[in-house]
Amino acid sequence: MAGGLRSGVSQDDPAVLRERDLGPLAVAIRDGDVASIGAEPQVMAELQGSGVAVDDMPRLDGVGGTVTPGLIDAHTHLLFGGTRQGELGARQRGAGYLEILAGGGGIHSTVEATRAASDDELLAHGRRWLAEILEHGVTTAEVKSGYGLDIANELRLLALYRQLGSESPVELVPTFLGAHAVPAEHRDRATGIDDYVTDVIERQLPAAASQGIARFCDVFCEPGVFDVRQTRRILAAARALGLPARLHADELHDSSGAALAAELGATSADHLAAVSEDGIQALGRAADEGRPVVATLLPATTLYLMRERHAPARKLIDRGVPVALGTDFNPGTSPTASLPLVMSLACILLHMTAAEALAAVTINAAHAVALGDTHGALAAGKVGDVLIWSVPRHELIPHWIGANLVQAVVKRGHVVSVKPRAGA
Repeated sequence: MAGGLRSGVSQDDPAVLRERDLGPLAVAIRDGDVASIGAEPQVMAELQGSGVAVDDMPRLDGVGGTVTPGLIDAHTHLLFGGTRQGELGARQRGAGYLEILAGGGGIHSTVEATRAASDDELLAHGRRWLAEILEHGVTTAEVKSGYGLDIANELRLLALYRQLGSESPVELVPTFLGAHAVPAEHRDRATGIDDYVTDVIERQLPAAASQGIARFCDVFCEPGVFDVRQTRRILAAARALGLPARLHADELHDSSGAALAAELGATSADHLAAVSEDGIQALGRAADEGRPVVATLLPATTLYLMRERHAPARKLIDRGVPVALGTDFNPGTSPTASLPLVMSLACILLHMTAAEALAAVTINAAHAVALGDTHGALAAGKVGDVLIWSVPRHELIPHWIGANLVQAVVKRGHVVSVKPRAGA
């Protein structure tokens, strides 16, 4: 897949090169970036013409498979303590997300477990799940704080992301999410929410910006969490400190989060399962005006929450809004690290085509994390992140639900995972 940000009908264009049309194909990576792609004789000639000793280059055989860019997971909550498997039973008995949260469960229980976890425990957890997402083809992942909810633990989570990023082949894009929920120490005060918003603005955000690890600021904009006024305050303060906006928007109810994302020029508006027609139009107008906000949809979350309403991907795409996908990997509402599974869910629940889903986890996801100029496509000059899938067509990637079809993973030209071929 090549090309820039995909929206409208272009999101359904996989820009496929096929051997039946061009003969044997090749992708050449040099110094970590794609040097050439196309018919193998042409690629070899270009390399030789630039002085490369082609015979000395290591090769990876993708015959019979499908080659795509590395996947980009545009929304994860990678680091946390504890698990929340009991909430599934509560939902089966009729409890809603906000009801569980108000009772001290949900994010609050994870905050308690995360604060109690040691650095070594959190690092071991992060390494375990980074290895998992790598095996499912993810070469770049956005990773959020948000389970600390105080200055010390939010900075600690971001620092641990920096350490994990230095160790793992998976490239990490950290996001500050101090406004993920209102912590227990503020919840029972009459002015608790606004007091916590002030703490985020006056203490946590300046410290996170000074730390220099976070690349974005995110806010959970939702009735019962942070309203539009509070969200706007936080994101305006973040922008003044050089941290672009992201939003958890319109997940459970129409919070006007999508319209706020368009107003603020956010990089991404995520969830959108309850987005209104006004919100869709606001995102559409932003795209029309050349300032697109990527709609990052998370169908595994609405599935696991057992909600009947899913994000309106078809309406968003038809309105010209670029759509990305993410796992929303977290311990309570989306406990999956498989982005290919999310592609399948996008096709089944959101009615996206296989090509739209592929664009949503490659080039559009790259734009959702502000890496669209360098990542997410197989094109000369782009980062050399490449997957070989053990199926002959891209349409088969989401077709085989839950199967791990990744044959090999290449990150910046280095083979970081490879499986023996079946029957070998």
